[in-house]
Amino acid sequence: MIFKFRSLALLFLSIQALGQDHTLFCKQLEAVHETVNQHHYNPKPVDDDFSTAVYHLFINKLDDRQHLFTQEDLHSFSKDSLLLDDYVKNNDCDFILKYTSTLDNRIQQSKAILENLKSTTFDYTGKDTLYFDADKKFKYFKSEAHQKRYWNKRVRYEIITSIIEKDSLLTNAEANFTSLEKTLKPKIIQQQICILDELLNQNGGIERFVKEAFLNAYLHYQDPNSTFFNASEKTQFETSVSNNQLSFGLFTGKNKNGEIIITYIQPGSSAFKNGTLEVNDIVKSLESNGDVLETYCVANNDIMAFLNDSNHKTVHFELKKQNGTIQTVRLTKIKSEVETNNITGYIIKNEEKNIGYIKIPGFYTDLETPNGLGVANDVAKELYKLQKESINGLILDLRFNSGGSMKEATDLSGMFINRGPLAIIKHNNGEQFTIKDSQRGSLFNKPLLILINGYSASASEFFAGAMQDYNRAVVVGSPSYGKATAQVILPLHENSSYGFVKLTVEKFYRATGKSHQQLGVNPDIKLPSVFDNFDSGEKNMPYALGNDTILPQLKLMPLKKVLLKDIANKSYARQKQDSSFLKIQNVNTAVLNKLVHKKKQYPLTLNNIYDDFNEFKTIWNAFNSLKLEKEAFQITNSDSTTEIISYSDEDKQQNQEYLTSLSRDVYINEAQKILTDIINQTNNH
Repeated sequence: MIFKFRSLALLFLSIQALGQDHTLFCKQLEAVHETVNQHHYNPKPVDDDFSTAVYHLFINKLDDRQHLFTQEDLHSFSKDSLLLDDYVKNNDCDFILKYTSTLDNRIQQSKAILENLKSTTFDYTGKDTLYFDADKKFKYFKSEAHQKRYWNKRVRYEIITSIIEKDSLLTNAEANFTSLEKTLKPKIIQQQICILDELLNQNGGIERFVKEAFLNAYLHYQDPNSTFFNASEKTQFETSVSNNQLSFGLFTGKNKNGEIIITYIQPGSSAFKNGTLEVNDIVKSLESNGDVLETYCVANNDIMAFLNDSNHKTVHFELKKQNGTIQTVRLTKIKSEVETNNITGYIIKNEEKNIGYIKIPGFYTDLETPNGLGVANDVAKELYKLQKESINGLILDLRFNSGGSMKEATDLSGMFINRGPLAIIKHNNGEQFTIKDSQRGSLFNKPLLILINGYSASASEFFAGAMQDYNRAVVVGSPSYGKATAQVILPLHENSSYGFVKLTVEKFYRATGKSHQQLGVNPDIKLPSVFDNFDSGEKNMPYALGNDTILPQLKLMPLKKVLLKDIANKSYARQKQDSSFLKIQNVNTAVLNKLVHKKKQYPLTLNNIYDDFNEFKTIWNAFNSLKLEKEAFQITNSDSTTEIISYSDEDKQQNQEYLTSLSRDVYINEAQKILTDIINQTNNH
């Protein structure tokens, strides 16, 4: 009787907690609805179009690889595709329960299938076929038998690829296949189970995952840059931008295969300075002072706890690179000062001319003080050093700069023009505000070239567009990302348990009234990119805000335009003769055809997967080795930087490696040639 009483008490408490969570979700949904309607730049009506769009976004978030739900489940869910608007308007939240219970059941079912595979003898003779079609959407399972076949083939494929990763020689893989398969099989199966368990056991459980997936679907229908943060995610975000702690300067997450990957590398950090680590590198293990953490079946929180451990000041990272190779990298924690260590100026020596070069990794700022100093101040300091070296022109490299503070972009723009309008902000009520540079004079008046690519976004586009509109700089590279919106983080309620939304509240336009939203900033001189036609820009994001134009309130007074026709023709002629640019175009074609739009099928055998893996590895090796074979130009430090690094052999070594890397960069090489032609033309007029 006592046991029964305790069981009933626990059941009552569980039901009570579930009811409280359900009530919270209703309040969150109501708060999101109100916040979007009040603050979003262009809130969309809650109608049948809303229902259809949010339904599909929601389902895709719950089962993005379509390996859990069945076609029967989708048939059961489908009636909601025209009812979600009614649920929201009536604050009826009961609909969420069936998605939670169905997803829970399918996860448990998949786990049971995987558990049974532990005692199943696998067939590697090629009786089964692997199908790859990157452009084709997976179909949900027709039956339990279909589901079992999927997991059986999936595990076999993962086992073989793991064997190949451990030894790149096919003969060794064949010779040791039986023993390696026996060792890896339980690990691979457990890894797949762990991916499923993390959905169930994450903070807040499967219920919170499903509810927050719906809140995000609601927000992503408004535009792709609006999203939901729970309280812990907001705290993690705030911690990620902290600049006063010893750290390795990287953050990790999980990919769709449950592997721990590097998701962010902080400029100026130990990971950044090392130069070996890259976003999307897979972390296989960590080792420090004899402590070893293998990343099989561990939560990302465990990884961050290991890295944040005060006893782990130096860690060896075993990484799997995107080309499939395994590398070990040693990092030591350092204090990353956002205000001081992200910008360094260099000097390119060319035909008795000195050209300055500055890489801007992001438009960072000091968020803790109202007038905090950030990237613009750092560039100004480096520019002062470079001008003491009598530079004749300057290259600002904004490739892969995803943006940041608009204040910093405004301040940086003001360093290169006299004064005038830079951009126009438009609010959701239609009001316009012109962002101006109100300071007379500029810090640098000589020729300026800006390098961009398809991953230059937001504040980068603000700056590049302003310089282009004023004819102050020649923009070189490939079209930028195409994001001309601004977001703010808003609390849903004074109670932090409700969460927060990062919401698009403004669009910004160039001083001409034109917008680069979806279109990007088009370069004056285009360079081929390995990322061409990757469909990675804002225009390819579902529900991205459209492009339009507005009437400017202040007149733009541009400088005299540089005559670019002959300079551009010279560049295009060089590009046609440059084997590196030809290689870039060939690699781009190979990546698009064989990876991005891969269509392939073959029998499931070690040899076939080995051949496919090698083709992938060859393409990625070419992708990651798009450097000139030798140094193409001379690049040096400023006298100030030379003195700063003179006290550390490690700094000197890293500096020399970085200089060598810059001097082999095909884009910087062409940029300095273009800028030299511009300088010569300017001097001759």
